[in-house]
Amino acid sequence: MPAEQVPVLRWLETASLPLADLEQARVIRLGLDAISVTFKGERAAANTVLRKREVFHHLLELAAEEKVFGVNPLNGVKWTPPEAVDAVDPRTVVNPRQARALLDAAPRVGRTRGARMRAMYACMYYAALRPEEAAGLKRENCELPREGWGLLTLETARPFANKRYTDSGAAHDDRGLKHRADKDTRPVPIPPALVKVLREHIEEFGVAGDGRLFATSKGGFYTNSAISRIWNSVRMQAFTPEQVASSLAATPYDLRHAAVSLWLASGVAPTEVAKRAGHSVEVLQRVYAKVIDGQQELANAKIMSALEE
Repeated sequence: MPAEQVPVLRWLETASLPLADLEQARVIRLGLDAISVTFKGERAAANTVLRKREVFHHLLELAAEEKVFGVNPLNGVKWTPPEAVDAVDPRTVVNPRQARALLDAAPRVGRTRGARMRAMYACMYYAALRPEEAAGLKRENCELPREGWGLLTLETARPFANKRYTDSGAAHDDRGLKHRADKDTRPVPIPPALVKVLREHIEEFGVAGDGRLFATSKGGFYTNSAISRIWNSVRMQAFTPEQVASSLAATPYDLRHAAVSLWLASGVAPTEVAKRAGHSVEVLQRVYAKVIDGQQELANAKIMSALEE
Protein backbone atom coordinates (compact mmCIF):
# COMPACT_ATOMS: atom_id res chain seq x y z
CA MET A 1 0.00 0.00 0.00
CA PRO A 2 1.35 3.48 -0.83
CA ALA A 3 2.55 5.23 2.31
CA GLU A 4 0.16 8.17 1.86
CA GLN A 5 -2.83 5.80 1.99
CA VAL A 6 -1.88 4.19 5.32
CA PRO A 7 -3.26 7.06 7.47
CA VAL A 8 -6.50 6.96 5.48
CA LEU A 9 -6.94 3.27 6.19
CA ARG A 10 -6.17 3.80 9.87
CA TRP A 11 -8.79 6.56 10.06
CA LEU A 12 -11.38 4.33 8.40
CA GLU A 13 -10.66 1.55 10.87
CA THR A 14 -11.13 3.80 13.89
CA ALA A 15 -14.11 5.78 12.54
CA SER A 16 -16.16 2.82 11.29
CA LEU A 17 -18.46 0.57 13.27
CA PRO A 18 -17.43 -3.07 13.59
CA LEU A 19 -19.17 -5.04 10.85
CA ALA A 20 -20.66 -7.36 13.47
CA ASP A 21 -22.72 -4.43 14.84
CA LEU A 22 -24.83 -4.59 11.66
CA GLU A 23 -26.48 -7.71 13.01
CA GLN A 24 -28.39 -5.36 15.31
CA ALA A 25 -31.62 -4.04 13.78
CA ARG A 26 -31.07 -0.71 15.55
CA VAL A 27 -27.79 -0.17 13.70
CA ILE A 28 -29.30 -1.17 10.35
CA ARG A 29 -32.05 1.39 10.89
CA LEU A 30 -29.43 4.06 11.58
CA GLY A 31 -27.92 3.22 8.23
CA LEU A 32 -31.29 3.43 6.47
CA ASP A 33 -32.00 6.76 8.16
CA ALA A 34 -28.63 8.06 6.98
CA ILE A 35 -29.23 7.26 3.31
CA SER A 36 -32.68 8.87 3.45
CA VAL A 37 -31.36 12.42 3.89
CA THR A 38 -28.98 14.70 2.02
CA PHE A 39 -25.75 16.11 3.43
CA LYS A 40 -27.78 19.17 4.41
CA GLY A 41 -30.12 17.00 6.47
CA GLU A 42 -33.00 17.44 4.04
CA ARG A 43 -35.19 14.64 2.75
CA ALA A 44 -33.49 12.88 -0.18
CA ALA A 45 -35.25 12.10 -3.45
CA ALA A 46 -37.00 8.73 -3.50
CA ASN A 47 -34.93 7.35 -6.39
CA THR A 48 -31.72 8.40 -4.63
CA VAL A 49 -32.75 6.60 -1.44
CA LEU A 50 -33.69 3.44 -3.33
CA ARG A 51 -30.40 3.43 -5.24
CA LYS A 52 -28.37 3.82 -2.03
CA ARG A 53 -30.41 1.14 -0.30
CA GLU A 54 -29.63 -1.19 -3.20
CA VAL A 55 -25.89 -0.52 -2.77
CA PHE A 56 -26.19 -1.10 1.00
CA HIS A 57 -27.95 -4.40 0.31
CA HIS A 58 -25.28 -5.57 -2.13
CA LEU A 59 -22.50 -4.80 0.34
CA LEU A 60 -24.22 -6.86 3.03
CA GLU A 61 -24.84 -9.66 0.51
CA LEU A 62 -21.08 -9.75 -0.06
CA ALA A 63 -20.49 -9.94 3.70
CA ALA A 64 -22.94 -12.84 3.95
CA GLU A 65 -21.20 -14.54 1.03
CA GLU A 66 -17.90 -14.19 2.88
CA LYS A 67 -19.56 -15.85 5.92
CA VAL A 68 -19.33 -12.74 8.09
CA PHE A 69 -23.11 -13.08 8.55
CA GLY A 70 -25.29 -16.15 8.33
CA VAL A 71 -27.84 -14.18 6.31
CA ASN A 72 -28.08 -10.62 5.06
CA PRO A 73 -29.15 -8.66 8.20
CA LEU A 74 -30.95 -6.08 6.06
CA ASN A 75 -33.54 -8.68 5.09
CA GLY A 76 -34.72 -8.95 8.69
CA VAL A 77 -35.50 -5.25 9.13
CA LYS A 78 -38.97 -3.98 8.25
CA TRP A 79 -38.57 -0.71 6.39
CA THR A 80 -40.92 1.01 4.01
CA PRO A 81 -39.01 2.62 1.15
CA PRO A 82 -40.20 5.99 -0.17
CA GLU A 83 -42.54 5.93 -3.13
CA ALA A 84 -40.60 6.59 -6.32
CA VAL A 85 -42.34 8.36 -9.18
CA ASP A 86 -41.11 6.93 -12.47
CA ALA A 87 -43.93 8.05 -14.74
CA VAL A 88 -43.32 11.03 -16.99
CA ASP A 89 -45.39 14.08 -16.09
CA PRO A 90 -47.29 15.06 -19.27
CA ARG A 91 -46.90 18.71 -18.25
CA THR A 92 -43.19 18.51 -19.09
CA VAL A 93 -43.76 17.24 -22.64
CA VAL A 94 -43.56 19.76 -25.48
CA ASN A 95 -45.54 19.40 -28.71
CA PRO A 96 -43.79 19.53 -32.11
CA ARG A 97 -44.47 23.25 -32.56
CA GLN A 98 -42.98 24.08 -29.17
CA ALA A 99 -40.00 21.81 -29.83
CA ARG A 100 -39.26 23.58 -33.11
CA ALA A 101 -39.50 26.95 -31.36
CA LEU A 102 -36.94 25.82 -28.79
CA LEU A 103 -34.52 24.54 -31.42
CA ASP A 104 -34.90 27.73 -33.46
CA ALA A 105 -34.15 29.81 -30.35
CA ALA A 106 -30.92 27.97 -29.48
CA PRO A 107 -28.64 29.88 -31.93
CA ARG A 108 -29.70 33.16 -30.32
CA VAL A 109 -28.13 32.16 -26.99
CA GLY A 110 -24.54 33.19 -26.36
CA ARG A 111 -21.93 33.83 -29.04
CA THR A 112 -21.70 30.28 -30.41
CA ARG A 113 -22.62 27.91 -27.60
CA GLY A 114 -26.35 27.92 -28.30
CA ALA A 115 -25.73 27.36 -31.99
CA ARG A 116 -23.28 24.53 -31.26
CA MET A 117 -25.73 22.82 -28.88
CA ARG A 118 -28.77 23.14 -31.15
CA ALA A 119 -28.05 19.88 -32.99
CA MET A 120 -27.42 18.09 -29.69
CA TYR A 121 -30.83 19.15 -28.40
CA ALA A 122 -32.32 18.15 -31.76
CA CYS A 123 -30.91 14.62 -31.32
CA MET A 124 -32.62 14.38 -27.94
CA TYR A 125 -35.95 15.41 -29.47
CA TYR A 126 -35.99 13.72 -32.88
CA ALA A 127 -34.05 10.56 -31.95
CA ALA A 128 -34.78 10.30 -28.18
CA LEU A 129 -31.06 10.24 -27.37
CA ARG A 130 -29.95 10.49 -23.78
CA PRO A 131 -27.54 13.40 -23.17
CA GLU A 132 -24.60 11.02 -22.64
CA GLU A 133 -25.45 9.22 -25.90
CA ALA A 134 -25.46 12.52 -27.80
CA ALA A 135 -22.11 13.38 -26.21
CA GLY A 136 -20.59 10.18 -27.61
CA LEU A 137 -22.08 10.50 -31.12
CA LYS A 138 -19.47 10.53 -33.90
CA ARG A 139 -19.63 11.31 -37.60
CA GLU A 140 -19.03 7.66 -38.42
CA ASN A 141 -22.22 6.78 -36.51
CA CYS A 142 -24.38 8.92 -38.81
CA GLU A 143 -25.96 8.13 -42.17
CA LEU A 144 -27.15 11.50 -43.44
CA PRO A 145 -28.56 11.24 -46.98
CA ARG A 146 -29.51 14.37 -48.89
CA GLU A 147 -33.10 13.15 -49.06
CA GLY A 148 -35.27 10.95 -46.85
CA TRP A 149 -34.63 9.34 -43.51
CA GLY A 150 -31.19 8.85 -42.03
CA LEU A 151 -29.80 6.52 -39.38
CA LEU A 152 -27.81 6.89 -36.17
CA THR A 153 -25.96 3.80 -34.98
CA LEU A 154 -25.22 4.35 -31.31
CA GLU A 155 -22.31 2.44 -29.83
CA THR A 156 -20.94 4.48 -26.91
CA ALA A 157 -22.08 6.92 -24.25
CA ARG A 158 -20.02 9.61 -22.55
CA PRO A 159 -21.67 10.30 -19.18
CA PHE A 160 -20.33 13.22 -17.18
CA ALA A 161 -18.85 12.50 -13.75
CA ASN A 162 -16.26 13.98 -11.46
CA LYS A 163 -12.87 13.00 -12.88
CA ARG A 164 -12.00 11.42 -9.52
CA TYR A 165 -14.54 8.68 -10.27
CA THR A 166 -13.64 7.78 -13.87
CA ASP A 167 -11.19 5.15 -15.04
CA SER A 168 -9.49 7.51 -17.46
CA GLY A 169 -9.16 10.48 -15.09
CA ALA A 170 -11.27 12.58 -17.47
CA ALA A 171 -14.65 14.11 -16.66
CA HIS A 172 -16.25 12.05 -19.43
CA ASP A 173 -15.50 8.34 -19.64
CA ASP A 174 -16.26 5.97 -22.52
CA ARG A 175 -19.09 3.64 -21.54
CA GLY A 176 -21.29 1.16 -23.32
CA LEU A 177 -24.90 1.96 -24.01
CA LYS A 178 -27.29 1.83 -21.07
CA HIS A 179 -29.07 -1.52 -20.66
CA ARG A 180 -26.90 -3.03 -23.42
CA ALA A 181 -24.12 -5.59 -23.52
CA ASP A 182 -20.58 -4.29 -23.93
CA LYS A 183 -19.89 -3.16 -27.53
CA ASP A 184 -23.55 -3.65 -28.48
CA THR A 185 -25.09 -1.02 -30.77
CA ARG A 186 -28.52 0.58 -31.17
CA PRO A 187 -29.75 1.75 -34.57
CA VAL A 188 -32.13 4.73 -34.48
CA PRO A 189 -33.81 5.89 -37.71
CA ILE A 190 -33.98 9.68 -37.84
CA PRO A 191 -36.43 11.89 -39.77
CA PRO A 192 -35.33 14.29 -42.53
CA ALA A 193 -35.66 17.25 -40.14
CA LEU A 194 -32.85 15.90 -37.95
CA VAL A 195 -30.78 14.85 -40.96
CA LYS A 196 -30.90 18.46 -42.15
CA VAL A 197 -29.92 19.85 -38.73
CA LEU A 198 -26.96 17.47 -38.42
CA ARG A 199 -25.71 18.18 -41.95
CA GLU A 200 -25.85 21.91 -41.25
CA HIS A 201 -24.08 21.44 -37.92
CA ILE A 202 -21.21 19.48 -39.48
CA GLU A 203 -20.87 21.98 -42.31
CA GLU A 204 -20.71 24.94 -39.92
CA PHE A 205 -18.74 23.53 -36.97
CA GLY A 206 -17.05 20.40 -38.29
CA VAL A 207 -16.24 17.59 -35.85
CA ALA A 208 -13.79 17.15 -32.97
CA GLY A 209 -10.43 15.48 -33.45
CA ASP A 210 -11.86 12.11 -32.41
CA GLY A 211 -14.87 12.49 -34.71
CA ARG A 212 -17.40 13.65 -32.10
CA LEU A 213 -20.18 15.86 -33.46
CA PHE A 214 -20.73 17.91 -30.34
CA ALA A 215 -17.75 19.68 -28.84
CA THR A 216 -16.77 23.06 -27.48
CA SER A 217 -14.87 25.49 -29.68
CA LYS A 218 -11.67 23.95 -28.28
CA GLY A 219 -12.80 20.39 -28.94
CA GLY A 220 -13.72 19.57 -25.34
CA PHE A 221 -16.84 18.12 -23.81
CA TYR A 222 -19.81 20.07 -22.54
CA THR A 223 -20.49 19.63 -18.83
CA ASN A 224 -24.00 18.86 -17.59
CA SER A 225 -24.15 22.29 -15.98
CA ALA A 226 -23.27 24.02 -19.26
CA ILE A 227 -25.90 22.06 -21.18
CA SER A 228 -28.53 22.93 -18.56
CA ARG A 229 -27.46 26.58 -18.32
CA ILE A 230 -27.77 27.11 -22.08
CA TRP A 231 -31.07 25.25 -22.07
CA ASN A 232 -32.48 27.59 -19.44
CA SER A 233 -31.60 30.53 -21.68
CA VAL A 234 -33.15 28.78 -24.69
CA ARG A 235 -36.43 28.37 -22.80
CA MET A 236 -36.44 32.06 -21.94
CA GLN A 237 -35.97 32.91 -25.62
CA ALA A 238 -38.69 30.56 -26.90
CA PHE A 239 -41.33 30.53 -24.17
CA THR A 240 -43.71 33.00 -22.59
CA PRO A 241 -43.02 33.99 -18.96
CA GLU A 242 -45.80 31.63 -17.86
CA GLN A 243 -44.25 28.72 -19.74
CA VAL A 244 -40.78 29.53 -18.39
CA ALA A 245 -42.17 29.37 -14.85
CA SER A 246 -43.84 26.02 -15.57
CA SER A 247 -42.32 22.54 -15.79
CA LEU A 248 -42.69 22.46 -19.59
CA ALA A 249 -39.39 21.11 -21.01
CA ALA A 250 -37.72 22.17 -17.75
CA THR A 251 -34.63 20.08 -18.53
CA PRO A 252 -32.98 18.94 -21.77
CA TYR A 253 -33.90 15.35 -20.86
CA ASP A 254 -37.55 16.31 -21.26
CA LEU A 255 -36.88 16.45 -25.01
CA ARG A 256 -36.29 12.68 -24.93
CA HIS A 257 -39.56 12.23 -23.06
CA ALA A 258 -41.28 14.36 -25.70
CA ALA A 259 -39.84 12.19 -28.48
CA VAL A 260 -40.99 8.91 -26.95
CA SER A 261 -44.40 10.40 -26.11
CA LEU A 262 -44.81 11.56 -29.72
CA TRP A 263 -43.92 8.15 -31.10
CA LEU A 264 -46.43 6.46 -28.82
CA ALA A 265 -49.14 9.02 -29.59
CA SER A 266 -48.52 8.48 -33.30
CA GLY A 267 -49.44 4.82 -32.94
CA VAL A 268 -45.93 3.32 -33.20
CA ALA A 269 -45.87 -0.14 -31.61
CA PRO A 270 -44.46 -0.09 -28.05
CA THR A 271 -41.92 -2.76 -28.98
CA GLU A 272 -40.52 -0.53 -31.74
CA VAL A 273 -40.57 2.55 -29.51
CA ALA A 274 -38.69 0.68 -26.77
CA LYS A 275 -36.15 -0.57 -29.32
CA ARG A 276 -35.43 2.93 -30.61
CA ALA A 277 -35.37 4.52 -27.15
CA GLY A 278 -33.06 1.86 -25.75
CA HIS A 279 -35.02 0.33 -22.89
CA SER A 280 -37.43 -2.53 -22.28
CA VAL A 281 -41.14 -2.55 -23.03
CA GLU A 282 -41.72 -2.97 -19.29
CA VAL A 283 -39.88 0.29 -18.53
CA LEU A 284 -41.67 1.99 -21.41
CA GLN A 285 -45.08 1.02 -20.05
CA ARG A 286 -44.17 2.13 -16.54
CA VAL A 287 -42.47 5.44 -17.35
CA TYR A 288 -44.89 6.48 -20.09
CA ALA A 289 -48.02 5.02 -18.52
CA LYS A 290 -49.96 8.29 -18.67
CA VAL A 291 -49.09 8.79 -22.32
CA ILE A 292 -50.14 5.24 -23.16
CA ASP A 293 -53.36 5.59 -21.16
CA GLY A 294 -54.21 8.66 -23.19
CA GLN A 295 -54.29 6.55 -26.34
CA GLN A 296 -57.04 4.22 -25.11
CA GLU A 297 -59.81 5.83 -27.15
CA LEU A 298 -57.65 5.82 -30.28
CA ALA A 299 -56.86 2.14 -29.75
CA ASN A 300 -60.54 1.34 -29.22
CA ALA A 301 -61.44 3.11 -32.45
CA LYS A 302 -58.83 1.13 -34.39
CA ILE A 303 -60.10 -2.15 -32.94
CA MET A 304 -63.71 -1.22 -33.70
CA SER A 305 -62.79 -0.35 -37.29
CA ALA A 306 -61.08 -3.72 -37.72
CA LEU A 307 -64.05 -5.59 -36.27
CA GLU A 308 -66.46 -3.90 -38.69
CA GLU A 309 -64.55 -4.94 -41.79
